[in-house]
Amino acid sequence: MSIESIVAEQQPDSFVFSAESEAEIKRHLAKYPEERKQSAVMPLLDIAQRQHDNWIPMKAIEEIADRLDMPKMRVLEVASFYTMYNLKPVGKWFFQVCGTTPCMLRGSDDVIRCIKDKLDISSGETSACGQFSMLEVECLGACVNAPIIQLNDDFYEDLDYQSTAALIDQLQAGEQPPHGSVINRQGSEASTGTTTLKTVKKDSKSAGK
Repeated sequence: MSIESIVAEQQPDSFVFSAESEAEIKRHLAKYPEERKQSAVMPLLDIAQRQHDNWIPMKAIEEIADRLDMPKMRVLEVASFYTMYNLKPVGKWFFQVCGTTPCMLRGSDDVIRCIKDKLDISSGETSACGQFSMLEVECLGACVNAPIIQLNDDFYEDLDYQSTAALIDQLQAGEQPPHGSVINRQGSEASTGTTTLKTVKKDSKSAGK
């Protein structure tokens, strides 16, 4: 796989960290001894992505490599390995849809089908309006509330075709609904409600024993 195939074709001529980003970089670098500063590569990639419309240009890769005294290719290897880093532009709303076994068994195919029906995009594509992107990813770690979507930084859980459609409709209307379980599940409890550790009410006689 060539570098050209994994990075954006159109690249900015330069990249400079903002003052706010510099403050974050300083905070992260302070966590490591000077000789171990390369350990900060992942947070620096995240900082660059957040500053640059949710994707990382090659000039940012080069800047991070210089900051951490790393070969540019080493930084690119990290950025291209994890799906949380985008090396090409994505929409304002970036759907990462879990398609691994627990989510698949609970209906992730319906979630993906809904996104395709509503936005005419498949994994790795951006909608014609430029507002939505979708990527099918590996386990996001919320299997108990499957199927789930990570929308930018937030998880939407217990989805099906209809609730995914409702989520898209709200985003298209300029509103982002509260994240979490769309069926109002509390934490990781059963969808029918609490089944253990229920409060036992004692009468006044037993309370004194």
